[in-house]
Amino acid sequence: MSRRTVEYVVGRSPQLGVDGSLVEAPVLPGELDLSGGTAEPELDSERMLLNLGPQHPATHGVLRLVLELEGETVRRCIPHIGYLHSGFEKQGEYRTWNQIIPLTDRMDYLAPLIYNCAFAMSVEQLMGIQVTERCKVLRVMCMELDRIFSHLLWLGTTAIDGGAITPFFYCFQERERIYKLHEAFTGQRITTSATRIGGMMADLPEGWTDELQHFVNTLSHTLDEVDRLLTANSIWIGRNQGVGAMGPQDAINHGLSGPNLRASGVAYDVRKDNPYYDYETYDFDVPVGEHGDCYDRYLVRFEEMRQSLRILQQALDRFPDGPINVDDPRVTLPGKADCMNDMESMIHHFKLVVEGVKAPPGDCYFPVESSKGELSMYVVADGGSKPVRWRVRPPSFVNLSAISKLVEGSLLADVIMVNASLDIVLGEIDR
Repeated sequence: MSRRTVEYVVGRSPQLGVDGSLVEAPVLPGELDLSGGTAEPELDSERMLLNLGPQHPATHGVLRLVLELEGETVRRCIPHIGYLHSGFEKQGEYRTWNQIIPLTDRMDYLAPLIYNCAFAMSVEQLMGIQVTERCKVLRVMCMELDRIFSHLLWLGTTAIDGGAITPFFYCFQERERIYKLHEAFTGQRITTSATRIGGMMADLPEGWTDELQHFVNTLSHTLDEVDRLLTANSIWIGRNQGVGAMGPQDAINHGLSGPNLRASGVAYDVRKDNPYYDYETYDFDVPVGEHGDCYDRYLVRFEEMRQSLRILQQALDRFPDGPINVDDPRVTLPGKADCMNDMESMIHHFKLVVEGVKAPPGDCYFPVESSKGELSMYVVADGGSKPVRWRVRPPSFVNLSAISKLVEGSLLADVIMVNASLDIVLGEIDR
């Protein structure tokens, strides 16, 4: 749906000459010349620079966009980052493997469990550890739950950017239910730090799966309500369709991943193309767009939440009994009763707490499908309890690099929707 309309003067009063004869009214600059052409503007517009952010709610964090404008048209966009720099990767070189986990959930605080699991999985692959089946399914549930968690925030805040506030309340009401699941499991609402090398911080509390089942059964009603409010809304369509479009080849060349890449027509999902934790055995679809614009990014993320509900239901159906942590004294703390009654268990406990888990020399690159795209953890070990190097391939950092291309030639108002459609989080960009 086009927002562009042609403005012209209708029914203007006739002008009379000095002799009383009728004189044709002159065509003003920018008006449509009904006699057979459009008059060229007489005045040249001067370009100006506009700082959007870093303190601006529509930038979704401390992001600064320097815009070169010609009237309302964006001719150039230069993103500036670094206002939230935390040095997580460098800090990790001075932390033991398990001490790094609290750093990971502060990178993407909108989906912390995904980052917790991704880091633990990379170290476990480096060490050759196979987690238990119960832990494997639980991590799948945690990651899919936080995929919905992240998409709900994106949907609510993007709706506000587009002028609709009601979906925000619907989405955040559902997010509060996930907050309570976080808190019941980990004791924290946002900074979960749920994983450990070789397992999880603890097993699930009683009744947690019942609450998750209730969430899976009822979330679709809220999604249907938001769907009715937005998807066919003419204002929402006008703000999103044809805005910030990028074709499949350009999306690949810019390194886009996740919903932003799939909205451009590229059906790449790490869970399907490079599966981990038995994702190949789960029945779910990968939604793909056609036009690569803001509207398709909205549709893709909306459908992804429904697909995550399908995965969660299958995970709940197959959730096995058994231990949550591997039975390996090199990585797992012994139980309290064992420590109090067995000397060897007490020694293992002391060494793990004081020295930490020790990974063998080598390196490992492990990718997962996060809520924002392909998230990869690269760790290098020298046989000690701390990494020699820890590097993160964050999806938001790469996705943001395409914003200059996406907004070029668009209107200033479109910059807000394009930036929102990318779904960035500055915690992982300024790591």
